[in-house]
Amino acid sequence: MTHPIARIVNLVSPESQRLWGTSAADAQRRLLASDASAALEIDGSFTLVAQDGEKVMLARSLDRPLRYFLAKAADGPVLIVAERIDEIAAELGRRGWAGQFHPSYTRMVPAHHVTTLRLVGCPDPNPVHRRFFDPPRGTLPGDLDLIGRHYIEAVYGELRRWLVAQEPAAPIGVSFSGGIDSGAILLCLYRLLLNEGQSPARLKAFTLAVDGGGEDVRQASAFLARTDLEMLGEIIDVPSSALDPLRAVAVIEDYKPLDVECAAVNLALLAGIRDRYPAWRLLVDGDGGDENLKDYPIEENSELTIRSVVNNRMLYQEGWGVDSIKHSLTYSGGYSRGCVRSYACAREHGFVDFSPYTRPSVIAVAEAIPFAELTAGSHERLYALKGEIVARGVRAVLGLEMPVFPKRRFQHGALSAGDAARLFPQDEAHYRRHYQTLHAAAV
Repeated sequence: MTHPIARIVNLVSPESQRLWGTSAADAQRRLLASDASAALEIDGSFTLVAQDGEKVMLARSLDRPLRYFLAKAADGPVLIVAERIDEIAAELGRRGWAGQFHPSYTRMVPAHHVTTLRLVGCPDPNPVHRRFFDPPRGTLPGDLDLIGRHYIEAVYGELRRWLVAQEPAAPIGVSFSGGIDSGAILLCLYRLLLNEGQSPARLKAFTLAVDGGGEDVRQASAFLARTDLEMLGEIIDVPSSALDPLRAVAVIEDYKPLDVECAAVNLALLAGIRDRYPAWRLLVDGDGGDENLKDYPIEENSELTIRSVVNNRMLYQEGWGVDSIKHSLTYSGGYSRGCVRSYACAREHGFVDFSPYTRPSVIAVAEAIPFAELTAGSHERLYALKGEIVARGVRAVLGLEMPVFPKRRFQHGALSAGDAARLFPQDEAHYRRHYQTLHAAAV
């Protein structure tokens, strides 16, 4: 049986691109520019492919995945591009090339880079990654009021640009725990709608409760009460049986325990919203906020020190970098890998998800913060910074006093104390084995 050979098979739906103020054709032209920094001018949420003869350029925004696989055909190499690994496997099967597939042979385009491939046949070409986003580090003074104002101005600005691109009057949901990131987003959106002359009744703050419990419900309620926004709150209560970490593995196509747990509770929240509101489309969340302000417990990762966290460029956003031994070719690193916990879950339930914290303008402010100077080697100072910066920024930009509560992971806040350990096995090998069974038939 013969198969038509297309040198590039792009499985990414054109309708999934969320470009602001530019066309797909113009975005592709920027991708082909000799200066990779031209890609930074592509606004919105995107996964792009452009071709110039035998050269193919690929790029994506931080908030969504883009994967590729180089297949062998008698007529030459065929590049298959998709958002998901299982889509690549299915396409190879349709073309009679299933024997070439293994999930570890797929590659993820690293965020903030233009990846260039040459379709030249055997041997496989090595991709070249050219960085298009490289914000200067530590350039702001150590004034927390100034830092906070710049940070929240950037968040507010990105939300405003996103809002302009949406359908007027479409309802907007916020995945809301009452924590620092989702709290700032809710307040920004509320004030933004008022400033734009629109009704804040478009907004809902959705909080997940599992079996009626979890600290997030109490925290969210307290936040809304202290900001006089109780009318926006809505609790999505689900049974613990709705949390299925193995299904989460299949949805995000990954096996890192914290991402699996987060995806499992996110899927439960989104399923609950979808059941209640069949036509709802727009969601905003706080993903990326912890990465920007380095608010992760260093003590839980033996590979990290406070020096590595504050001194490495975009460590939590990108991992150790594309040139490092630790960088995963199949998955990328940092939030560049973890973006699927939001994007894939939203896609699974038919939502369009957005977080301003993943936008370059916001990350640029975060990278300009002099973390080393402000923390002086202290973990406690580092963990206290986020609340200080965001609350001061909200006060300066919005004129509102934002409650600040202790940090809590999404999957822990939605559950009663002790339930996380019962529902989520802390065993990466368990999730990895399940992930491998998903493609066992294909390989």
